[in-house]
Amino acid sequence: MMKAKSLLYFLIITFILILAACSGQGKTTTPESSENDEGSNKTEEPEVTEKMEEETITITWAKSKAGNVDPLIQAFEEKNPNIKINLLELPDTSAAHDYFVTTFAGKSSEIDVFDADVIWPAEFVQSEYSLPLDRFIERDNIKLDEYFPGTVRAGNIDGRQWAIPRYTNAALLFYRKDIVETPPTTWDELIEMAEEYKGENGTDIGYALQANQYEGLVVNAIEFIEGYGGSVIDENGEVVINSPEAIKGIEKMIEIVQSDITPSNIVNFRELETETAFIDGHAVFARNWPYMWNSALDEERSVVSENVGTALLPAGDKGSAATLGGWMTMISRFTENTEEAWKFVKFITGEEGQKISAMTDGRPPTIEALYEDEDVTEAVPIFGNPDFVETLLTAVPRPVTGIYPEVSDIMQIELSSALVGDITAQQAVENMEKKITEALDQ
Repeated sequence: MMKAKSLLYFLIITFILILAACSGQGKTTTPESSENDEGSNKTEEPEVTEKMEEETITITWAKSKAGNVDPLIQAFEEKNPNIKINLLELPDTSAAHDYFVTTFAGKSSEIDVFDADVIWPAEFVQSEYSLPLDRFIERDNIKLDEYFPGTVRAGNIDGRQWAIPRYTNAALLFYRKDIVETPPTTWDELIEMAEEYKGENGTDIGYALQANQYEGLVVNAIEFIEGYGGSVIDENGEVVINSPEAIKGIEKMIEIVQSDITPSNIVNFRELETETAFIDGHAVFARNWPYMWNSALDEERSVVSENVGTALLPAGDKGSAATLGGWMTMISRFTENTEEAWKFVKFITGEEGQKISAMTDGRPPTIEALYEDEDVTEAVPIFGNPDFVETLLTAVPRPVTGIYPEVSDIMQIELSSALVGDITAQQAVENMEKKITEALDQ
């Protein structure tokens, strides 16, 4: 009888332990499962404990290295003390793109949030590198109609929103007010004035631009091509780079790069080199993005802080053309911290975050109302200029194509060869026409 009772007790205890083990199995939410908004695959929210509330989560924000985002990160962390931001900065736009592709192709969770050039979202969505943001946008009532329409469309692929615009961009002409009374309005005037004023007040460069073989070279070239009435790919997807207007624009760029108004190493210049040349007092004129306004006015960094002027880029035969720039913010499909990543994206792309970026980093907002904010226009007066706002609204896009990275590589190679004199502008456009057409036909 005792043996039977012992056996019964043993079986009861074993059954209880089995039930406890089964009920203790938790659910893990992967990036894939977190996309399910409804249905049988929807995971239940775990019970929040005091320990979980105190846990600090670190998310990695990866971006191209330009400007100062420390105030933005500090403001977010003060509002979200349980989330810390690890900033991963890549040397430039091209390096950032290559790093993202390599990292995401390996399905690495190293990056949670990343900034994407306005030309990248379609590529990254097609490669399944990012998370759709629609459910977050709807849940948190994000009003996308308050943003510039073009910047929102850049992140909308196949009817879904994959990226939120963080700032937009259109280049400006920076100039020394202690040297130049009235800025040039055409490229020919710029050449003439740069030749005349180079050497005054410590300068040894007439004009600085981005002529290195990278994405910035394409951006600069399009401003010349479009300014003289040319284009690369038309609205029907046809390659139209081989035109007299495009050739004339490239010839003007070659003339400037090969002239004495630019430094002998101008083909090594990117944004940072241009910025350094201007704020160190070497350049009379410089083409750069609006972020340079803040560094140029920084008395600790800039020797020209009291003599900075800005104007629209000089015009060609057709007019002034500024290439549409700007950056979107996206969430990696492989993040293990989806909610925290979204909190950060929502903050830095929202009105408060964009105001901080505008005032401390010179980034043009994508929220139109901020151009009427007195704090913003006082910090960066050009943002209160109606002409500049109009430039942002009408800036010319880079070639619209699903294989833009390949198109950009082709243009970089041919433009670089033309700038150093290995081929003519005519040969460059003929080569670009042939190679881009072949790439589109594949």
